[in-house]
Amino acid sequence: MSNEHAVHWVVDEDRIFTDMPDNPCTACGACCAIFRVSFYCGELTGGSGGVVPAELASKVNDTMACMKGTEQGHGRCIALVGELGQRGIGCSIYQNRPSTCREFSAWDADGQPNATCARLRAGLGLAPLAPVAPALVSG
Repeated sequence: MSNEHAVHWVVDEDRIFTDMPDNPCTACGACCAIFRVSFYCGELTGGSGGVVPAELASKVNDTMACMKGTEQGHGRCIALVGELGQRGIGCSIYQNRPSTCREFSAWDADGQPNATCARLRAGLGLAPLAPVAPALVSG
């Protein structure tokens, strides 16, 4: 697999997201099996206009939910399908994933690999990601 990725930076309000056709996450998945995936309960389906399937989430408190399987951290997200570290791993609700997942990027805005991502990839025996062009953010 090539270590070069075409990354498109998307700016939404004050947040920066990455969008890439050759996404290295589709051969990793480590973050989906390590972090507690917490998000505002308004993102859940069921009347509030949210898109995250409510049946795949657990209540954290009156304002927060998390993806089932990740409640305590170091647990695999219920929406993760495939084998960690293998090509083809992915999210069964990718288009409707929580904001927490949308905001996590394999690269920081300066184009350097995300240190947490790099550590998790190394734990699976995956090669480190190369730096990419930094995000161009006008403000």
